[in-house]
Amino acid sequence: MKTNTVVAVALSLLVTFAAPAALAHGGATGIVKERMDLMDSMKESMKTLKANFKGDVTYDADAVRQAALVIRDAAGERMTRLFPEGSVQGHTEAKPEIWQEWQRFDQLANRLRVISQGLHDAADNRSAGGQMASGAMMGQDSMMGQGAMMGQHSMMGQGSMMGEQMNTMMDSPEHYAQMPADGVFKMLSDNCSSCHTRFRKEDK
Repeated sequence: MKTNTVVAVALSLLVTFAAPAALAHGGATGIVKERMDLMDSMKESMKTLKANFKGDVTYDADAVRQAALVIRDAAGERMTRLFPEGSVQGHTEAKPEIWQEWQRFDQLANRLRVISQGLHDAADNRSAGGQMASGAMMGQDSMMGQGAMMGQHSMMGQGSMMGEQMNTMMDSPEHYAQMPADGVFKMLSDNCSSCHTRFRKEDK
């Protein structure tokens, strides 16, 4: 009799604690739940970043770096592999446009990885007032120098090649690392918004 009572209590507790998680994802299972869990981890990290950059908490570069790494490790190929074509069974927030515009989705996922690494590296590029740090200023000066070089090469008929190289350099962690951390966070937020607007169903 006691054994049955213990089992009943255990089952009751299991249901009590499991129910909120199940409801949060609408009963999603398998790879759909896996990617929703991944998105939740990034969402929590974005909350940490937002609190730091909006002034809700005292700016903590270490907290910014840690949150940026969580997003970086969840982005890119780790994210896209969780979206096999047609995986819309059960409850999912994914829209069919993901597979119709896969290249665009893949680019946004990979750019998220690049920008978040850049944010990690730029975390110290912020003064107490949230202004640009000296390292970021140096990055801007460097970009100005590169722009002048590109102009010179354009005159020599090599503008197209240099333009491609500049695009690659300007969308790299090394480039973002020289920018103010506030600006990199804004780019990270914009990248997330672009992906959600196009590929995620609105909450009802």
